[in-house]
Amino acid sequence: MLQKSTAEAEYRAMATTCLKITWLRYILDDLKVIQDKPTILNCDNEATLHITANPVFHERTKHIEIDCHIIREKLQAGIISTSHVHSHEQLANMFIKALGWDQLKFLSGKLGLHNIHSLT
Repeated sequence: MLQKSTAEAEYRAMATTCLKITWLRYILDDLKVIQDKPTILNCDNEATLHITANPVFHERTKHIEIDCHIIREKLQAGIISTSHVHSHEQLANMFIKALGWDQLKFLSGKLGLHNIHSLT
C-alpha cells in the first residue's frame, strides 16, 4: 500500500507496534511479570505525535482512522505512552540508514554493543 506521507507511515508503524506491545504484555502477564507502568513508545516524527495527541480526526488523517483508534485506545488504557526522540538518537536508524562512523558508534554505545575486533 502506498503511503501518503511520512507521518502516515510512522503512524501505521506506531499502530503495529502498539499491537505487538499489547501481545508482549499479555505474555508477560501470563508469566506473572508485573507491568505497572505504560510502555514508552518513542517516535522521531512530531507530526505523528501531534496526530496521536489530538482527539479530533482531521480530513488529512481519515484514511488512517483505524490506526488512530488503536493508538488512542492503548494510550487511554495506560498500556503505552508516547515520547519524542530526536532523529540522531533514534536507535532504529542504526539498522535502516547509512550512518557515519561517529553516529554508528554513538548508537552502538546506547545499545551496549562493543567492537570485539577493537584493540582497546
